[in-house]
Amino acid sequence: MYDSLKTRPWWNYIHTDLQELLKEATLLVERVGGWEEKFHDYAFVVFPAAKAYEGFLKTLFHDLGFISDEDYFGRRFRIGKALNPSLEENIREKEGVYDKLVTFCQGKELADTFWNTWKEGRNLLFHWFPNEKNAISYEEAKEQVANILATMDLGFKECKIDR
Repeated sequence: MYDSLKTRPWWNYIHTDLQELLKEATLLVERVGGWEEKFHDYAFVVFPAAKAYEGFLKTLFHDLGFISDEDYFGRRFRIGKALNPSLEENIREKEGVYDKLVTFCQGKELADTFWNTWKEGRNLLFHWFPNEKNAISYEEAKEQVANILATMDLGFKECKIDR
């Protein structure tokens, strides 16, 4: 997985710090499974990839003109909120990106993929709620990292970014 990162079509599109996060995530995927120590929750393996995914999406949305410079460089813009297809309509119009993606791509497939990857590979993993099991196995962590990378591949292809 690590060796194939530089062959991804978006590799030179993303910032160097995001590249480093993805290197960390893929190295964790490749090495943690061989550790003698076993863990209750392997979400820590996914975290660098989830953080890089956030940066990828923010950069993509900015380059597509979906978010302003203020949103991109500021600290208030939230990917989860912007991508959520269930937001109230007035908030979606004002702060949302989901509908912009649907219009841009002439369909919901990419917007739903971005949202589902965000929800499964970030939100559900890094929040704790009583009576909910959010711990994931090593195999599930590997799947989440692979899904994040595949979603980035799809997004770069579908949005036809040329940088």
